Parts: sequence; structure tokens; C-alpha cells
Amino acid sequence: MRPEDLPLAIVQVRSKNEFRAFFGMTRVVYADDPHFVQPLTFERLEHVDPKKNPALAGMEVGYWIVYRGPTVVGRISAQINRAHLARYDDATAQFGFFEATDDAEVVRLLFDTVEIWARQRGMRRIQGPFSLSINDESGLLVEGFDTPPSMMMPHGRPYYVHRLEALNYRKAVDLIAYDFDVRAAWPAKAERLITRVGRMAEIRVRPLDMSRYADEIATIVDIFNDAWSANWNFIPFGDEEAAHLARSIKPLVEAECFAIGELDGRPSAMVVTLPNLNEAIADLDGRLLPLGWAKLLWRLKVAGTRSWRMPLMGVRRELQGTLKGAALTLGVIDAVKTFHASRGVERGELSWILENNAAIRDVIETVGGVPYKTYRVFEKEIVA
Repeated sequence: MRPEDLPLAIVQVRSKNEFRAFFGMTRVVYADDPHFVQPLTFERLEHVDPKKNPALAGMEVGYWIVYRGPTVVGRISAQINRAHLARYDDATAQFGFFEATDDAEVVRLLFDTVEIWARQRGMRRIQGPFSLSINDESGLLVEGFDTPPSMMMPHGRPYYVHRLEALNYRKAVDLIAYDFDVRAAWPAKAERLITRVGRMAEIRVRPLDMSRYADEIATIVDIFNDAWSANWNFIPFGDEEAAHLARSIKPLVEAECFAIGELDGRPSAMVVTLPNLNEAIADLDGRLLPLGWAKLLWRLKVAGTRSWRMPLMGVRRELQGTLKGAALTLGVIDAVKTFHASRGVERGELSWILENNAAIRDVIETVGGVPYKTYRVFEKEIVA
């Protein structure tokens, strides 16, 4: 019997071994893709563990894998995020972690399963992918398959979009990732604006105070929650999530990976950059034993990465669209650019940005950012 003629079976994932299969199946999907980076298995297992990830306290989640014979050929999650429903009251479930071989039967079985699950819980629409929320990996890659994903960003196969469209999933919104040459001089317009920022006595840009690390991260989260509050599908970080974020990234960062912009002494803008973990783990195949730990520590702490990602940037809403708001944004970007350039970093990724966020996109393009990847959030009405 040919492999493609073997029967399909879908299994709900519950045990640790099943979760290992859930995360390990990407080795099948991307076996011939040189740009895919296998995530660290231990980190992914913690991400879906309610005891380790406080964001899961507000979610109901199901996970499934599809077998064709003995081989896992597809996976998906479905989740109901109570924080989303409380904010938007839109009877919307979400899907995430979608991966599958190029097989219409496999993809249909996955999505039929999550749609039935969502309808049984009174949901009328499904959106995704979010793995597991909009504050985690978001969107399906639709442009930019020829480069590796940055840390905490998904990869994908070109056929995914066609498989979803065949099931009547349609675009909800696109998310844009920008490539940024850290070594390049500022464009003339940006240089003039940054010089102007330097003359504004009421503006101060500083790195994080690591002696007050937890409080400083709380300040960054406070700015983020205010700055992004009007954005599409925004969900604020809660206190426990902020503390979890602080613990998670502390081993990766230095004070100058952050910049806080103060206006008349009040923290009003921020930026967070992280060394591109995917660059450091690209050849580890998701495993830290037996020698992966040593390699990873050397690459992060001694050799350093040549790329970084900027996952968070924002200026308080009251300053958005103002000269001082633009000055603060440019000031914090300039600070982290200068720091990373001094460490030999070559490239950065600024991601992600909503396609309709014209103000931030204009700032990023003014400082030389170039859009190079597009991620799409899909949606479908699932009323019976």
C-alpha cells in the first residue's frame, strides 16, 4: 500500500509524549526546507503547560494531531480566549499551531475538527492562526518564504494559503515584518529628525535599569498596553503574563536591549529588542542535549548573534500623531540601533506591524525599514 493510501486518524493531544509528537511533526513538513528552524522542544512544551504559562488561565484549548498510518501529518489547536471575548463580545474562537503536509484531506480533517469544537461551544466565527494568542506567534506566512523566521515568528509552506482558501477561509488582516540594516547610516530625513530630538530638553532616552528589572518591565508593559489599546484584536498583558515575560527574556538581554523614552520625566515610549534566538538554535534540531546547551550559551553570551528582533515598540496614545510622539519613537529606535551596531549586529527585524497602522509603518520606513515578510490572519463564519 502506498503511504498516501494509508487511513487517516485524528487524535486529541493530552499526554507529554503526544505533545512531543505535536511539536516534532514539523520535521516532516519542513524536511526539504533549508529556512525552517525547529523550535526548542522544552520551550514549546512549557508554552502549552498551564502550570508554566499564565496566559492559559483564561483559555479553553484543544490540540489535535492527524496520523496517516504511523506518521503524524498534521496538527492544529483551537482555543477560546475569555479575555478576547470579554473585550470584543464577538463569539470568535481561534485556531493555532497549524501545520500539515500538502494533502487536502488532512487539512480538511483538521479544520472540520476545530470548527465542530468551536460550534459546540457557541462560537460563530473562527480566526487564526494565533499560537496561542495575538500576543504570541500570529499569522500565516504568505510572503517571504526565502529567509528563515525570526524568533517567536512562524514559518510556513506556500500551499497553506491555498488550502485554507479552499475551505472558505478569507483574509481578516495582514501583519508586516520589516528588515532593518543595523549597519547602515540613517536616511537623511531620519538623521534630521534624530538631530532635532537631541535638542529637545524635555525628552530623555535611557536603557533599562536592571537593578529595578521587574518594575521596569512593568513600565514597558504599561506603555505597551496603552499604546496598542486601539489596535485590531488587541489583548492587554496582565500582571502575571508581564511577570512571566520578564522571567522568560531576562537570560537573553542586557540593559541596552531596551530603551525607554521619557517626556518631562514620565516614561512615554519604549522599545524591546531580543537577540534572534533562531539564529543561535538553527542547527540544534530543537534539542539541547547532549551538547545543545553549551552551543546555545556560547552563541548567546560569547559569540553573540548577528541579528535581533524588535517585538515590542510603542508610544502612549496621547502622543501618537504628534511631533513629540514621533521624536520619542525615533529616539528609542536610535538608542537600540546604536547599541546593537556597537556589538557587531548586522540586521534586525521589526515585527509585526498591522498593515493599516500607517503612522508606525511610516516611522519604520523613514528609518530605513524594508517590508520583507507578510503574515495573514484568516477568518471564517462557522454558524451551522
